[in-house]
Amino acid sequence: MNGKMLNDARQCDMTGKYLQQYAHTDGWELTANSGGVVDNVVVIPALAELKYLFRTLAALSRNDRPDLEKTLVICVVNNKPVDDSGKAAFVDNQETLDILRHLVEGKGIPPWVSEPSQKSWLDEILSSNLRTGYVDASSKGRELPRRTGGVGLARKIGFDLALESLGSPDDGWDTVFCWLDADSLVEPNYLDAVRRHVKTHRFPASVIRYAHGASRDPLRQQAIICYELFLRYYVWGLSFAGSPYAFHTIGSTIAGTAEGYAAVRGISIKTAGEDFYFLNKIAKTGRVGRVTATTVHPSSRASARVPFGTGRKIAGFTEEMKTHYPAYDPDAFSILGEWLRTVHDCCDDGAEELINRAANIHPSLAIFLRIDRFDHVWPRLVRNSRSEKSLRRHFTAWFDGLRTFRLIRHLTKHDLPPVGLFSAIGKLADMTGTELPETNEQSPAAGQMKLLERLREIEP
Repeated sequence: MNGKMLNDARQCDMTGKYLQQYAHTDGWELTANSGGVVDNVVVIPALAELKYLFRTLAALSRNDRPDLEKTLVICVVNNKPVDDSGKAAFVDNQETLDILRHLVEGKGIPPWVSEPSQKSWLDEILSSNLRTGYVDASSKGRELPRRTGGVGLARKIGFDLALESLGSPDDGWDTVFCWLDADSLVEPNYLDAVRRHVKTHRFPASVIRYAHGASRDPLRQQAIICYELFLRYYVWGLSFAGSPYAFHTIGSTIAGTAEGYAAVRGISIKTAGEDFYFLNKIAKTGRVGRVTATTVHPSSRASARVPFGTGRKIAGFTEEMKTHYPAYDPDAFSILGEWLRTVHDCCDDGAEELINRAANIHPSLAIFLRIDRFDHVWPRLVRNSRSEKSLRRHFTAWFDGLRTFRLIRHLTKHDLPPVGLFSAIGKLADMTGTELPETNEQSPAAGQMKLLERLREIEP
């Protein structure tokens, strides 16, 4: 058996096990345009997104026709039971499903659609080679469960149904999985750039370059600029510390292989943060790549659907009329970096010796490690490691992106109170020897935008 046959057999076993044990497909079905090879699958969860979804599909339809011919876009229209999600969301979803049915069945634009921009987007979609599909997770009897129903489960259903339909390795295990949101826009080279990157580098997952869409509302525009600055500052800080978890975790910017998806048991069905948890798992098994040849444009609109994320942050910023945006003290990243280097260089030390070294770095670091029972974890990691290399790998899996975040929060709560975002960025720039344009909380949005553009340029 040659290498390709062995790899295909391994993929079959892995994906078959995933579908049998971890997939969420019972109770839902995929309705899609039939025929043709599928090289790319794009899954878009949609909850009350009638106003935005077809603009996003129109943006996708502007990609090259050969790429569209081999791409299946799956819209998972979802809600919990009506008394939980609300009647308005249910009605919105049913209208969205009606339009999707017309698209898939080749019936054109439903006669009740009268809004000019909506009709224009649908015309674009119909005149392109975009292959659309949908999952009805909205109608009575098909709703998402009350407890676990959310964007994570909706996205998971879409990918699981796609995986189920791909067939043999020759037919589709090589398919690229792309995450997108109903209100996020893509560029005309999106499909080509993502596929080329995934096929060239073979990372199980990658994050795509992003830039939030602009808002006409001045306060909201300032909010999105500051929020994106905060996101980039945090990842920049992790990169400065040498953390292997220094990557963005925005749902609409993720892409990877079907094999990589199955290898980590797919997407978490948590009601929020599914993007973070997915990439956190991926990073423990392989490197998370970066797609830089195209850009995704997430929405800047306010939302309170999930307990954290872009929409929640924007809503909180605009409601409170903030003029001081807090950020983690850069010294927290210095402490993190010293700790990671200490473990890397002192693998022969016992747990207590490492905790003592941590105390010399910062007392709160040692306290955090004792709270997380490092004195019990480290001996277990040593026992399960055959070499220093495997010990470092096991430690990296234990001290993951979530534990890293918890350490930063612990240091912030007990010893390093938050500082102003622009002061924090300036200090980190000094620590890394990076030149930045001068700006602060009182600078106009245009000045702050220059800073954001610079941070986009120097992204790790």
